[in-house]
This record gives sequence, C-alpha cells and structure tokens, in this order.
Amino acid sequence: MRITMGVTGGVAAYKAAELVRLLQQDEFTVEVVMTRAAREFITPLTFAALSGQKVITDLFGNSENEANLESAIEHIAVAQRTDLLLVAPATADIIAKFARGIADDFLSTLYLASTAPVVVAPAMNVNMWNHPATQENIAKLQERGVNVVQPDEGYLACGMVGAGRLAGHAEILAAVHATLHSNKDLAGETVLVTAGPTCEDLDPVRYLTNRSSGKMGYAVAQAAARRGAKVILVSGPTALETPVGVRRVDVRTAEQMYEAVTKEFGACSIGIFAAAVADYRPAEKRAEKIKKTDASLTVQLEPTVDILQDVASAKGDKFIVGFAAETSDVGQNARKKLAAKNLDLIVANDVSAEGAGFDHDTNVVSLYYKDGRDVTLPKMSKAEVAQRVLDEIVRLRGASRSKPAKRLSVV
Repeated sequence: MRITMGVTGGVAAYKAAELVRLLQQDEFTVEVVMTRAAREFITPLTFAALSGQKVITDLFGNSENEANLESAIEHIAVAQRTDLLLVAPATADIIAKFARGIADDFLSTLYLASTAPVVVAPAMNVNMWNHPATQENIAKLQERGVNVVQPDEGYLACGMVGAGRLAGHAEILAAVHATLHSNKDLAGETVLVTAGPTCEDLDPVRYLTNRSSGKMGYAVAQAAARRGAKVILVSGPTALETPVGVRRVDVRTAEQMYEAVTKEFGACSIGIFAAAVADYRPAEKRAEKIKKTDASLTVQLEPTVDILQDVASAKGDKFIVGFAAETSDVGQNARKKLAAKNLDLIVANDVSAEGAGFDHDTNVVSLYYKDGRDVTLPKMSKAEVAQRVLDEIVRLRGASRSKPAKRLSVV
C-alpha cells in the first residue's frame, strides 16, 4: 500500500525521517511531500534517500525548467495513487488550511484533491495547541473523518511544558493501521441516532430550548456510518453538517422528534438516543407575539412525550442506548434512568464539569451497564467517545448472541 506523508515546518520534522523507515518496515511505499517551512528543518535529500522515492516540494516544480503540464497536475496524480495521507508533524498552519479549505501549496492542494483517509499528528507550542482557533480546526477535521493523533505532553522545544509534542512513533503507526483497516463491525446493522435540542414554541417569536449543540449525537452517527452501519439521524435544530453516508431527518419539536423516531424505529436494530429533548413545553402556544407589560407573566408548562421510554418499552431484541445529562448525583440518576426506561446501556455526564457537556468538542462520560458495572472515561473528544460507545455496543451484542440457548426439559 502507498502512503503519502506530508512533513510540515517544525522542530519535530526530524522525527519524520524515522517514521518513514518504520512505515517501510511495515511494507508501505512512502512518498514524501514537504512544505517550504519543513525544508528549513530537514532536507529533501534525507527523505529521498530513505524512501527511494521522489520528494515533492513545490506545487509547480522546483524550478522554471521543471514547471510543465505534468507538474501542474501532479497533485491530482498523487491524490489518485495514494491509499492514505499522513501528515507528521502537522503544524497549526497546515491544520488551519485543511480545516478551511485553503490550497496554496502542494500539500494543502493534495488534501483537497484526495479522497483517501487522512491521519494528522499535530506538533506545536502548547499555547498554539490550546488556542480556540486550533481546537476549532481540529474539531472540524475530526467531524470530516480525519484521524487526529493527539500530541503528547512534556517539555517542548520552546522551553515550555504541556501538550504539543509529536506523538510517539508507535501511536502514529497504530493510527495509520487503524485507519487503513477500520472495522466494519456494524455492517448489516441499522442504527437510529437522535441528536440536538428541541424547540417548544411559546408564541411565533419565542420558544423554550436548551444548550445542546448536537455534536455528541452527530459524532455517534458519523462513527457508526464509518463502521459499516446504515444510519438514520433524527436531528433537532443545529448548524452541524450531515455526516457522510448518513440519512438525516430534521425535526424541531419533541412531538416531531417522537413522530420521526416512531416512524423509523421499526427498521433499526440499534437505537442511540443522544438528543436533549425538552421535558416540558408551553401548555398553550399563543397565536400572536406576547407583548411586554409591567405585569408578571406566568407560563403553564406540560410534560412532553417521553420518547426513549415509549420506544424502549417495546424494543424486542433491539439494543437501546440512552444519554443522561446531569448536574448532580450523576451515577444515581443514570442508574434510575437505565432501569426505568428498559435500556441496555446509558452514557451519563455532568454537564457542569470542565470540558464536558453542551457545545464542547470534548466530553467526560461514564458508562453504566445493566449488570451494575460502571466505567468512567477520561476527557476525550466527542469523536473518541462515540467510538468507545460503539465498541461497547458491539461487545455487548456479541456477548448476548453467543449465549447458549436454554435447554427445555422433556417429560
């Protein structure tokens, strides 16, 4: 298999030379693309000697003599023949270009032209890594399916301490193999995912809602589709893009979500309910805008339909996962919901905790099982949480199916 390896400008560029050798030991053909800044840290000759391949350094050739039609479309040729694009180290600059669709050199142009899977291993100063712009760009790449190998923590070349060191070679190689040989362990399954908030109208102008961004549910839908499942995503209002390979059903209110879920539920084998459905709605929707006065306003609320409990009560052999967003007594409330709603697994978190909950790209969750076990996961991206939840679904369903049938006594 052929890997195109992008090397960008940073002190960690020297580590890419050893990475080329290790990839070759795994019997990959490696073609190296270097940015202009990368050449300030290591020479193209080093990679040419190690890879035995031409090293690409410019979009239109290295000189006027090399600039021709072949060099002008070389990024297309490389894009078509590569099985995976690996960028290590990946600077904040190249990550931003990838996320925003900027194509002003060979590597960024290659990224846009390629349909191959992508792995990036960031390396930069800790403040650059933690900057909201970088984290937003990382999240955007992960939403599009890019496998981001999180940087290590420790002493950095700049003298600071923190996250930003290029991940170890073993970790990067593991990401390459995992991406190239990704599981299709959900092939044949139909997965129904709910995501986002609902909006409950008070009048034509105002409504009740919550802070859910839909990011967790969308991450689950995307991960399930990549693992081979047919995915139906029932989504409340959100600005997120529909994941590739997912059929999306847009709804606005809890009632509309209930109708959509009820319609789609019969065809699914797995239901993952990550939406933050409103528990209450105004008992009366005013036909006209409520005018402001000096008097107090009392709004009567009524409970919405409990979608999860309704569908799980008649789930049959379907596997049902619920999500619980709590602010206190997380474990106690999660277990109560697990039992009361006939769930197979529940994913719970404290939405008031740092780096967790609504509108974050990361999450800190605990998994609660029917057998009484619970597992708390460390803070990780929502894309990683989605994979862990799907891992558990596959494991639990496999264990259930492998149980021997009960023997009947014949008298």
